[in-house]
Amino acid sequence: MNNLTVEGLKEIYMMIIWRFLVFVLLTLPMVLNTAHAERIKDITSIAGVRSNQLIGYGLVVGLDGTGDKAPFTTQTFKNMMAEFGITIPNGVDPKLKNVAAVTITAEMPPFTKPGQRIDITVSSIGNAKSLRGGSLLFAPLKGADGQVYALAQGNLVVGGFGVEGKDGSKITVNVPSVGRIPNGATVERAIPNAFGHGDSLVLNLDQANFTTARNIIDTLNDLLGPGTAEALDGTSIRVSAPRDLSQRVSFLSVIENMEIKMGDARARVIINSRTGTIVMGQHVRIEPVAVTHGSLTVTVQENLEVVQPNALGDGETAVVPKTDITAEIANNRMFKFGPGVTLDEIIKAVNEVGAAPGDLMAILEALKQAGALKAELVVI
Repeated sequence: MNNLTVEGLKEIYMMIIWRFLVFVLLTLPMVLNTAHAERIKDITSIAGVRSNQLIGYGLVVGLDGTGDKAPFTTQTFKNMMAEFGITIPNGVDPKLKNVAAVTITAEMPPFTKPGQRIDITVSSIGNAKSLRGGSLLFAPLKGADGQVYALAQGNLVVGGFGVEGKDGSKITVNVPSVGRIPNGATVERAIPNAFGHGDSLVLNLDQANFTTARNIIDTLNDLLGPGTAEALDGTSIRVSAPRDLSQRVSFLSVIENMEIKMGDARARVIINSRTGTIVMGQHVRIEPVAVTHGSLTVTVQENLEVVQPNALGDGETAVVPKTDITAEIANNRMFKFGPGVTLDEIIKAVNEVGAAPGDLMAILEALKQAGALKAELVVI
């Protein structure tokens, strides 16, 4: 009996301590250096608390002759009719024009409970020309474990449309074969998570950074006491949390609004070779090096000339091609990078030379190969 009383007193004491800490954190002004500071909720996520993808298969009906003619659509339609006691004889083609087979995808947010509704996206998997005006029939949505977590049905909202003439000409705006149904699925089963388990939670940084992880740990330990937070690695931080779910929610609401000074990101140069986009980080540096980049431009021009016969009338008038080929070499100057060149100086030097994005990509790759570019070069 005494042991039970002692345990009960411990629970009451811990509850009072946690409530006091929450009160202090809510009322205590946090004197932090807010330059380059971010809230914890914007740079981390709680381990085990995540959204889940759902997928399903179904039929969209009510189309204006823009359905598909795939064999699996016909088979699905026959199976559905059989569920209602209607049998379509074998060998009979229902010649569907207003029906399309579709896949249904959805993302189920964490903590979603049965009875709540989620948005769904419906996409044609056959040769349907458009889903505009269609209605999705009842279809189950399954998770990766094969269990049904939601049921979908409703009228589609399609942003695209297409028009086709009898002569084969057509015009299409956006993608008419994909549509959405806001609140189109009802959740039937909740997905368990690890939020209420154990006496601690793990915060995962969106981007691994040892400096940011250390700043979070120092801030939490200073306000909540030594040993409250500890680093598992450069991404994960374990934080002691109350077992009572109500207290845990209040505790996290305070933690996620704390502002933390971010650690500087690694020096990177990002190159998108398809679009010509180049992004340089703040800490990109270049060792002393001299660079020149000249480009050879070759122009080939085809002209047509009319050749007349001679004065004696021999021959016939003819049209012959005449090709003009010219080559030009750009007279680009050499420019020099001094030691410890900053990002501003790199941009200024490139602008003075007038290098195009394609030329700048070649220069940056050459600098990396020469060992002069002190940054990670990422090509996407």
